[in-house]
Amino acid sequence: MSAILISLLLAGSLTAADPELEKARDKQDRPVLEKIAGNLAAAAKAAPKDADAQFRAALAAAYQAEVAIELKDKVGAKNAADAGIAFAEKAIELQPKNAENYRVLATLCGQVVPALGLAGMTYGKRAKEAINKALELNPKSPDVRLAEGVGNYYLPAMLGGGPDLAAKNFNEAIALDPKCADAYLWLGLTLRKLHKNPEARQAFAKSVELNPRRIWAKDQLEKTPAQ
Repeated sequence: MSAILISLLLAGSLTAADPELEKARDKQDRPVLEKIAGNLAAAAKAAPKDADAQFRAALAAAYQAEVAIELKDKVGAKNAADAGIAFAEKAIELQPKNAENYRVLATLCGQVVPALGLAGMTYGKRAKEAINKALELNPKSPDVRLAEGVGNYYLPAMLGGGPDLAAKNFNEAIALDPKCADAYLWLGLTLRKLHKNPEARQAFAKSVELNPRRIWAKDQLEKTPAQ
């Protein structure tokens, strides 16, 4: 599967609409995520001219899809992401100069792909275009840099990506925000891909230190050998 197709499918750093949303993501609490997403979707539909309401509904859907992917539920991820794409598109329509709107759209499009395989090429292309727009609008955003890194993590070096470039992106995100737990999480995944297990464990440990609630980070630390 081409990495453009899965670019950002696991983007792990999204600005939470509220602390409860992030907490549910960290705990992989799907029932709570579903409830919050439903409430935010209803609020967005009731306020179609409110860009922030559209963004928060899209964000909640992305969190739902993120956890579904972590738990290897591709269909659940697709359903959640599909529901969020319309909200992200509406947010962009209302605020076309907001990088965060493009970032969440990129994430949602990428999250659809695992359930579609090669049939998801259109979503993959949209994800790549959206993250490029987000970078154009706000290249100093740690979250956008993190999302760029996730895309490069999946994109082979021969196609312009690869783990070395992804690690650079994650370190850029960390330089912009040293407390970005998800940047350390993804840096750990990248270092493990580069067969640098001791360094990967250090990155995972730092991620857990910064956000001890995040179950997925703890799982990655536990499954990474010391050597």
